[in-house]
Amino acid sequence: MNSAVATNRVAIMQYDLISACGITPATCVQWVEDSFRMKPHATLPPKISLHPQGDDFFNTMPVLLPPECGRFAVKEVHRIVGQEPALGSDLLLYDSRTGRLLAIMDADWITAMRTGAVAALSVRLFQRGGVDTYSVMGLGNTARATVLCLLDVLGAKPVTLRLLRYKDQAEAFAHRFKDRDNVTFEIVDDVHDFVASADVLISCITAASGLVCDRDELFSPGMLLIPIHTRGFQNCDLFFDKVYGDDRGHVQGFRYFDRFRHFAELTDVLLNADPGRESDQERILCYNIGLGLHDAVFASRLYDLLIGQCTEFIDQRKETRKFWL
Repeated sequence: MNSAVATNRVAIMQYDLISACGITPATCVQWVEDSFRMKPHATLPPKISLHPQGDDFFNTMPVLLPPECGRFAVKEVHRIVGQEPALGSDLLLYDSRTGRLLAIMDADWITAMRTGAVAALSVRLFQRGGVDTYSVMGLGNTARATVLCLLDVLGAKPVTLRLLRYKDQAEAFAHRFKDRDNVTFEIVDDVHDFVASADVLISCITAASGLVCDRDELFSPGMLLIPIHTRGFQNCDLFFDKVYGDDRGHVQGFRYFDRFRHFAELTDVLLNADPGRESDQERILCYNIGLGLHDAVFASRLYDLLIGQCTEFIDQRKETRKFWL
């Protein structure tokens, strides 16, 4: 067989390289806004979700960025109960003009920060006027990323973070942000009190066997509700004034989708195709399930920033002529 082999040098970008590169939370918020704005010109089919056992999953998320970006990415994210950590993710980045594999990237930092950035962007877009108190439950890494991005969005103004107590997570969370001079903390023990006094409620819980709060009257007029992992607030689908999502395909299978009073995508608001919040009395619910588009934009920009610093590569040997078996 006549053959010719070319060597393609593929960058290996590990978590430590990515997390230490100095990307600010404010930049992460800007990157997710940029990705929402390019959504009409990108190609992102629905994620493929496979379940090896129980509630464990492997999600595969392919995305073709707009032609001017010249990049294709596919992210795999998995959650396996009992593993440490339970959630993990990896990403392949390609040059879409040549088909060349550019990088194999750890996607854990990307996943956490783009998720927090989307939540912070949602707060900026949809909170009512005059809010200075933010209620957060489910106080793991997603919540930490969200608050990092939120504090950058809000700037130096005084902020109160209300935390729902769970084991020792609230105290550990407050300790993480103890050096923020403009932030004070309130720890709440009862979930009904937590919901009833919330202007902006951000839920980062990853599992819920039922409703977090089944007393609809406790969700006050003007509330912004952001259940990042969608768990526990299905009753709100029926009486909140507006529902926004990152992608219609992500939520149109929800049980009560046809009974939403109003639905639009965040992209519609950013491109002025939807008015967003129109009064301080509207209850608004944001379902941001997670777009591979954000991952692809983050990965592409991180690659451009870090390729000169990367020290790990593999040599991929590829046939350059058509071959016959």
